[in-house]
Amino acid sequence: MKTIKGPGLFLAQFAGDEAPFDSWGGITKWAADCGYKGVQVPVWDARLVDLDKLATSEAYRDEWVGQARDNGVEVTDLSTHILGQLVAVHPAYDSWVDSFAAPQVQGKPKERTAWAVEQVKKALTASKHLGIGQHVTFSGGLCWPFMYPFPQRPQGMVKTAFAELANRWRPILDHAEDCGVDVCYEIHPMEDLHDGVTFEMFLEQLDGHARCNMLYDPSHYVLQCLDYLENIDIYAERIKMFHVKDAEFNPTGRQGVYGGYQPWVDRAGRFRSLGDGQVDFGAIFSKMAAIDFDGWAVVEWECALKHPEDGAREGAQFVKDHIIRVTPHAFDDFAGGDIDEATNKKLLGID
Repeated sequence: MKTIKGPGLFLAQFAGDEAPFDSWGGITKWAADCGYKGVQVPVWDARLVDLDKLATSEAYRDEWVGQARDNGVEVTDLSTHILGQLVAVHPAYDSWVDSFAAPQVQGKPKERTAWAVEQVKKALTASKHLGIGQHVTFSGGLCWPFMYPFPQRPQGMVKTAFAELANRWRPILDHAEDCGVDVCYEIHPMEDLHDGVTFEMFLEQLDGHARCNMLYDPSHYVLQCLDYLENIDIYAERIKMFHVKDAEFNPTGRQGVYGGYQPWVDRAGRFRSLGDGQVDFGAIFSKMAAIDFDGWAVVEWECALKHPEDGAREGAQFVKDHIIRVTPHAFDDFAGGDIDEATNKKLLGID
């Protein structure tokens, strides 16, 4: 068994225009002061990183990583969540997500997709140069608007969508193979990969591509009433990253999974700071230890109620308290002894 690394912190929800959150030096020092040992970096945020330089300049990488280490944290992995989102966008969401892209490709869906593909590839190249073997992203979604099957979907539409999704991602995954980096899709609503079944549909279209893997985040499973513990058992070989995020689901006579278009604070299902929700993290960390997960436990803070800085500080200690330092030997070794094959046969009554 292996001991999980951590705690780490995903910086996307904390980067901002005021110090210490507006610079790489400031935010890494703040994260370390909160008790974190590592940070997961959203590469689209120019306040924190220059992706082009990270992918091409050894001098820049050394300075960037060195500054983080001097401040007390290491880079756990790189994130391209919103860039991956742009790899596959249904037209209904074009204007909604256009701001995620560079100005020169906004309003140009085909050019935007090609740009997003190259950005994700750059991040994979940067991961390789940094010596990081895993990368987190979103899959994007072509058929999410048709999730509910009424009116009836045209026959073959979903298969067509997943074939196209795989067609767009295969070159990226092949590049990931060249880089020696696993692409870990965060299984998430609005993405076509939003549960285990859809992940399997995608994987089938990719002929089981070895670099197609998962980021495990139980909060998204709580909100759709999915068995988040069994999910670990099923996908143990594909789970390469882990977001530690809490959630709660409290259905009423008025609303349930779909939330009635309510804001987060009024929804039956909502994200919470660590320890304030319903996720059984004791069981999760036990299962992670049992499956030999040796990646990072990365806090992703999202909460409808609590201040983010309070959630961050509490989250660091929460993860520290849950990481299991795995045992190097069986608890009953004291009662064992050196037994040879002849003795074993004698004990079994074998001549």
